[in-house]
Amino acid sequence: MKLVVLLKQTFDTEAKIVLKDGKIDDSGVTLIINPYDEFAVEEALRIKEKLGQGEVVVVSAGSDRAQEALRQALAMGADRAVLVKTDGLQLDEMVVAEVLAKVLQQMEYDLILAGWRAIDDSSAQVGVRVAEILGLPQINLVTKLEVGEGKITGHREIEGGTEVVEVPLPALVTAQRGLNEPRYPSMKGIMQAKKKELKVINAADLGVNATPKVEIKEIFLPKGKQAGKIFTDEPAVAVAKLVKALREEAKVI
Repeated sequence: MKLVVLLKQTFDTEAKIVLKDGKIDDSGVTLIINPYDEFAVEEALRIKEKLGQGEVVVVSAGSDRAQEALRQALAMGADRAVLVKTDGLQLDEMVVAEVLAKVLQQMEYDLILAGWRAIDDSSAQVGVRVAEILGLPQINLVTKLEVGEGKITGHREIEGGTEVVEVPLPALVTAQRGLNEPRYPSMKGIMQAKKKELKVINAADLGVNATPKVEIKEIFLPKGKQAGKIFTDEPAVAVAKLVKALREEAKVI
């Protein structure tokens, strides 16, 4: 079985966000595999191991730094990797999905896996957009996955129970927390990863319409917390002042 995993490199969850010239500054920041994509990598590896055959390819769109995340996935056990360099492009979820879909159209695959969302923007759009562009059936937020003959069955949690969805292959699945517990790369895996293929493609050479649908007007950090106010007047007066503050200052009523 040919398995492809869509992978994004994101800020470490403990990273401090710093703005420079109106943009997010990633210098000196630790970058990691998006945790939900890590579940997808692990699931692809487990499927290959269970079947006793197959290939796992990880694909990412980003800068040269994304090679670090791809190498980690290779160290976990993926067979090869593809980096689509998007330097200089104005990206939104639609452009990224178009770029990834264009690369996937040039590959063979039975199953595509991805995290259901990225922890940096939480848009939860890229995976499902790729499926729509490729015309694939999709199962989202999967917490259990079963692979059958020419089909897959995905379990996902819904309010008050579990929904079970079956679709034919090829298909796309997005992973939710609880699907598995990702493995740590072994020393042997880390050494082997250095020898595995990591192909680099320039997104500009794919002939994709790179005009974003979303325009970012401004990026800013939340305002720092201010000291609270305490009203010590008589109850009736204090309530009146509180209501006035909520209406005129906090603007919540």
